[in-house]
Amino acid sequence: MRWLVFLVAGCLVPLSASGCSGTYPARDPVGETFPVVVGQSLEQARVELPSDLLGAPAVLLIGYQQQAQFDLDRWLMGLLQAGVRGQVIEVPTIPALVPTLLSGWIDEGMRGGIPEEDWGAVVTLYGAAAEPVAALTGTERGQVARIVILDAEGRILWFDDNGYSARRALEAATVLQELEAPAQATR
Repeated sequence: MRWLVFLVAGCLVPLSASGCSGTYPARDPVGETFPVVVGQSLEQARVELPSDLLGAPAVLLIGYQQQAQFDLDRWLMGLLQAGVRGQVIEVPTIPALVPTLLSGWIDEGMRGGIPEEDWGAVVTLYGAAAEPVAALTGTERGQVARIVILDAEGRILWFDDNGYSARRALEAATVLQELEAPAQATR
């Protein structure tokens, strides 16, 4: 059995080294359109971002490493406490090859730690689907979340990659309220 572990490790290590995208430099994508990518929710539904979110503002909570989960959770709680409603999607984004090969196992692990009623709001991007997002925001300091606010057309209006801040969560909530105000006025 031990030889099997070494054989698998011997095959996967070179694959992960050649399939890893490396680190993308941090950048501020405000003003850009979010790239069209296809992922899968934990409900196993195909989701096309940002296309499936168009027509209303949306918040994407992007994480590149498992260590970012603590930051993602704080952002989610802070935004909800600030009164953010609507489309808030957590987007685990994993451009490396080895995790992509293990995507079913990784998704099952996430399902085990997330209540079933929230599975639709978690959309994972693996491999080639993750690359455009990683290039958009950068992956340096992968242990912190990237928070992206999209307008109704998929343009990035607000961005943060500095780790959770209550002040920045309130700022994000204000941006979203301003985006929703015109829509509410026309109803």
